[in-house]
Amino acid sequence: MLSVRSLRTMTGTLVILRHGQSVWNEANLFTGWHDVELTERGRAEATAAGHTLAAEGLRFDTSHTSLLTRAVVTQNLALEALGQPWLPVERHWRLNERHYGALQGLDKVETTQRHGPEQTYLWRRGFDTPPPPVETASEEHPLNDPRYRHLPPEVLPAAECLRDVVARVMPYWHDRIAPQLLAGLDVLVTAHGNSLRALLMHLEGVSSEAIAEVNIPTGVPRRYTFDSTLGMSEATYLGDPDVIAAAEAEVAGQAGTH
Repeated sequence: MLSVRSLRTMTGTLVILRHGQSVWNEANLFTGWHDVELTERGRAEATAAGHTLAAEGLRFDTSHTSLLTRAVVTQNLALEALGQPWLPVERHWRLNERHYGALQGLDKVETTQRHGPEQTYLWRRGFDTPPPPVETASEEHPLNDPRYRHLPPEVLPAAECLRDVVARVMPYWHDRIAPQLLAGLDVLVTAHGNSLRALLMHLEGVSSEAIAEVNIPTGVPRRYTFDSTLGMSEATYLGDPDVIAAAEAEVAGQAGTH
């Protein structure tokens, strides 16, 4: 006898979720691939996201996250609140945050004051303007992080612009996530502001110019529904609209460039 799942012909639902506030978010530092913990607010945001998903009646068949602790813990807390702590999870470096090169660990406002708002804005939001690269001997270079020891050195970035993030995220979308959605699975992806902006560009057809003004708030689920060819039917944030708008504005103002 065929299962309900095997008879399902519709594409699955996708939810993307940016990790909750991290300690470097709170300190307003460029974080990138540096591994940091969530703040108490960030943990609360992650749990609240799970409750929001439950209130929407969402359940997932599988999930994905990056190799960075703030995304992993956010996903764990959200799934626990949703009542699916057992959900299968794939973790992959291609979903990591954008590598901010030599800016990692620097204060965003101080960087703006030192280099000027135009240059800082290009580093933060320009589609094809990477920041200065980090030296290979630096602890900020992923060559020196054991979680990437099995990867070819040439794929590990010393700095990235958003164009670079798109180039590494899209193969993972096409190879792993899209086939699951086409098979009718409902999928949760918990990642980072820039890796999710890269995915959003593809899903919503956002141009390289317009993406500069897109701000993904921490801890707010965004739901996508699709047609049979994974053309987007609807995209919407889930939760209180006023809270979401305030969270987007907070992200936009972090560097003091507006």
